[in-house]
Amino acid sequence: MNAFQDNLQAMHIVPMTEAHAAVVCSWAFEPPYNIYGFLPWEEMQKIGIEFGDPQLRSEQYRAIESAGGELIGFSQFFPMVDVTRLGVCMRPDLCGQGLGSRFMDTIVQEAIRRSPQDEIDLEVHSWNKRAIRTYQKAGFVITDTYDRRTPTGIGEFHCMVLQGHSSR
Repeated sequence: MNAFQDNLQAMHIVPMTEAHAAVVCSWAFEPPYNIYGFLPWEEMQKIGIEFGDPQLRSEQYRAIESAGGELIGFSQFFPMVDVTRLGVCMRPDLCGQGLGSRFMDTIVQEAIRRSPQDEIDLEVHSWNKRAIRTYQKAGFVITDTYDRRTPTGIGEFHCMVLQGHSSR
């Protein structure tokens, strides 16, 4: 492992800033992952959606940085009744480089810190085998499959729940 990879392995959670959000909005994902892209930052702010809403960004979003402060990705910690639902996104050029387990561990530890009593789950498109493998390695299992509306139409999703975590 080289110094760059070592730097990426030491991930930590920080509050998501406007600067982080603007960078995330500039990320370009290759098909079929391009559906995970975002509107331009100015538009996200203008209409106040997702991390474009300062209150929502402060309460639910966190950036994941390397030891050197490089933005690796982000997570949303969406509170539900007795559940923390995760939304996760890694910088596209880092996907497929073996960083997923460390990335997910960093996010899961933050979810446990925030709400140790909650079940932790996430949703993933059923076709996204790369993400599903990463989530399975992190201890998530598929518990349900269903269709739901997306900006591009109806999509099939899996709900995946973290196993072996319960403070109840």
